[in-house]
Amino acid sequence: MSTTPLGSIAKKSVGWSIALSILMLLVGILAIVIPPAAGIAVLIVVAWLLMFSGAAHLVFAWHTRSTGGFIWELLLGLLYIFTGVYAWLHPIAGLASLTLVLAVYLFIEGILEFILSFRLRPMPGANWLLVDGVVTLILAILIWRSWPSSSEWVIGTLVGISMIFSGTSRLALSLAARSALATVP
Repeated sequence: MSTTPLGSIAKKSVGWSIALSILMLLVGILAIVIPPAAGIAVLIVVAWLLMFSGAAHLVFAWHTRSTGGFIWELLLGLLYIFTGVYAWLHPIAGLASLTLVLAVYLFIEGILEFILSFRLRPMPGANWLLVDGVVTLILAILIWRSWPSSSEWVIGTLVGISMIFSGTSRLALSLAARSALATVP
């Protein structure tokens, strides 16, 4: 009995998913081994996103120029574009800024998780929020205390760790799907 067209497509998709998982694992390891390059790559993506967002704000400003918010949309669009271009032209300074923003973000997140853990204390699992809040606060303080020298490794290392975890979970799901598809005619 031959496989159905849908089964054939699913098997090919699982193969591609496994390949993508392995690629994510390799790139994650590379990002941890060479964190400055990974950090600058992330910064360049963020810079392009800022520039595209700025262009979108300018287009929106043009289309809504009769509603009274034209000046503010125009200024916001120009700010996005200026920030994106500056980060793109000065990646080291942009990486330092992005690292500082990450430290502030993690600090606020840690405080909010800490507060939430006390608000949800009677519920099961609330202690994990407390642990997460404490770890996040420690990470934020470590990044902030070693800033700007931490700019060289923080973004790249965190992106690498994230890619390793994402690649591992995708690989596990893909292998489970392949096993399930093996039983499909």
